[in-house]
Amino acid sequence: MRSYLALLLLALGVSESLAASCTFTDAASAKSGKGSCSTITLSNIKVPAGQTLDLTGLNSGTKVIFSGTTTFGYAAWEGPLISVSGSNIDVSGASGSLIDGGGAQWWDGKGTNGGKTKPKFFYAHGLTNSNIRYLNVKNTPVQGFSINGCTNLNVDHVTIDNSAGDANDLGHNTDAFARMACSSPTQIVGGRSDNTVDGVRIIDSQVVNSDNAVRIKTVSGATGTVNNVTYSNIKLSGIAKYGIDIQQDYLNGGPTGSPTNGVKISNVNIKGVTGSVNSGATEVYILCGSGSCSNWKWSGVSISGGSKSTKCKNVPSPASC
Repeated sequence: MRSYLALLLLALGVSESLAASCTFTDAASAKSGKGSCSTITLSNIKVPAGQTLDLTGLNSGTKVIFSGTTTFGYAAWEGPLISVSGSNIDVSGASGSLIDGGGAQWWDGKGTNGGKTKPKFFYAHGLTNSNIRYLNVKNTPVQGFSINGCTNLNVDHVTIDNSAGDANDLGHNTDAFARMACSSPTQIVGGRSDNTVDGVRIIDSQVVNSDNAVRIKTVSGATGTVNNVTYSNIKLSGIAKYGIDIQQDYLNGGPTGSPTNGVKISNVNIKGVTGSVNSGATEVYILCGSGSCSNWKWSGVSISGGSKSTKCKNVPSPASC
């Protein structure tokens, strides 16, 4: 005889098989069993070398909880180590949990520019009305989160610690967030063929022991739009290169020093960015193309410890270097 709960779920159009809470202790079981679970707990999973912890195509409303320590075996491959997709998905970390990317197995000082083939860490692709929150991550092999094809994705209370890669400068290209391509009232689209960034809020964050803190860079010679971007209440310390860096001369091989104006940067709000940079760093660097930066807001910026830039160009009021 079916339970009252099961009959109620059927009356509501919810499959009994999708009402289960599942705990998986290996990646293969998580992949094969994910479709039967409304809540997935990943307990101390050791992902085999060259494999993805595959959480794609989850049922709508699925909760994913990382518990214990998640680790990954070594293989020279492009990854990703973790991939998640679906609608109304909630990805979170239990108290005390850690996702250890094992970056030291790959770090060789070359990042994505050569040496060992290194896997991307986390594909958040095809997520709709979803959350990624309270994750504790360390030692990504190269770039951390790749966000693509999402709608209304909120990333909150995610800590990424790649400081171990500072030793002998072995960790390289370990950006916390790499490619982002989303559409919604808050949307990020950043690629070489569609360079539109519109409606991004980065708030209440800390950047510690990084090369750069607050940064907007546009590719030299590209066209597109960066609009309605807010950095608010950002605390920084131990910054090696730039506290605030907004430049329009970026090339992968190194900046050109000559900004171009094909990408318009407008309605940028830098508010409450405070803290210190290292003595050899530049506190603020703004290099805009002619007429391409406009309608900015700038308040509560207080960065100390480094030098003032003498190379800023076309700085829109009220911003200052």
